[in-house]
Amino acid sequence: MPVDAAQLWTLNHRLLTVVLDGCSAELTALGLDPKEFFVLAEVAASPYPAELAAKLVIPKASVTVYVRNLVAKGFLRREIDDADLRRHRLVLTPEGEAARDHALAALATEFDSRLARIAPRDRAELQRILLALLEPAQ
Repeated sequence: MPVDAAQLWTLNHRLLTVVLDGCSAELTALGLDPKEFFVLAEVAASPYPAELAAKLVIPKASVTVYVRNLVAKGFLRREIDDADLRRHRLVLTPEGEAARDHALAALATEFDSRLARIAPRDRAELQRILLALLEPAQ
């Protein structure tokens, strides 16, 4: 039977939604909504708003709103980039690092409860497949 790409996409989306829903109470307790969490989790690797938007595949205007919220909550701060004084770099505050780490732990716990249902060799295969799907098209 051929694999239906739309069905695979739907199953993947449902899994991600179930995992996020499963840890939403922890995110809420930290003062984060899921989209803000993803920004917070990525900012160390992509410290400029335009980079964040590209990496997370969300509109720049949305990133601006999430960043504004995270700054107001004390999780991020803006710093002038020494290499280009016209640019602002985003930096996690200690509170932001703690919130990110707690949120990642909650997400990992929830996802691990799902992964525990499959054999370790299948987890390794899933990781290989996901990494292959994330590689740029050639």
